[in-house]
Amino acid sequence: MAIHHAQHIESFNQLPNDLKNQLGVSFEFFPPSTAEMEKTLWNSVKRLESLNPNFVSVTYGANSGVRDRTHAVISKIQQQTKLIAAPHLTCIDATGQELDDLAKDYWQQGIKSIVALRGDVPEHAKHAPQIYAADLVARLKKVADFDISVAAYPETHPEARSAQSDIINLKRKVDAGANRAITQFFFDADTFLRFRDRTLAAGIDVDIVPGILPVTNFKQLQKFAGFTNVAIPKWMHQLYNGLDDDQTTRNMIAASNSIDLVKVLAKEGVKDFHFYTLNRAELSYAICHAIGVRPQPKIIAA
Repeated sequence: MAIHHAQHIESFNQLPNDLKNQLGVSFEFFPPSTAEMEKTLWNSVKRLESLNPNFVSVTYGANSGVRDRTHAVISKIQQQTKLIAAPHLTCIDATGQELDDLAKDYWQQGIKSIVALRGDVPEHAKHAPQIYAADLVARLKKVADFDISVAAYPETHPEARSAQSDIINLKRKVDAGANRAITQFFFDADTFLRFRDRTLAAGIDVDIVPGILPVTNFKQLQKFAGFTNVAIPKWMHQLYNGLDDDQTTRNMIAASNSIDLVKVLAKEGVKDFHFYTLNRAELSYAICHAIGVRPQPKIIAA
């Protein structure tokens, strides 16, 4: 069931008083590959740090060069900011010993939060390796008591046999010790709410944190959504129609759509939100401002 137009309008009203200052956020970044992108990343980290997020995560590439950049970004965040840094860690492309050694190294550095993922099957692989995120969660918990986030898919993982088998797999991850699940992005509030209902019915008792993607490049989204199993509502096609060469307006629509979605979900009891920043702070910062997540004023001693 799509979000009705009236619901869109209503959600732009102020959040109820009992929700103000109670929403939590987290942000996702990716390792930069150029000096210019690195500058953009650190400017974004610095600006979003002021919002006191629950944590920030850094994605993890499938080859050693990207993995090294992930570790470097995580270490710098840990050393130079007050943020809780949560590296993404995949198990499909590493041996058990490599995972143990990396987990121990993170723990010794004071990095105690991890986003645990299976990872994409390598293109050259003839068969999908029989290792899953639940195995990684269990392995990490044997090393130390990490705070672990895992992935969830409101519209079902593309490789899952069925929606129900996908829920069962999520429960395995939670039963192995995951502390929360962060969802793939989505654009219809009802999609998330139905999924949350199914997780509760399955006995999954951790927070399901919605992943929020402000869409600034609709053409790119259309390509990406095809292999991530994410539905793009008709109203989004209409909103972005005619804006291929108008980045400024696309940014404004991206912010307003995300603000709308977050407010609808907040009124349904969601308290935490994970933003896919694409390493740019502006939109995530604006959305957070609109939902009442703002820098705390400094207290000056008398």
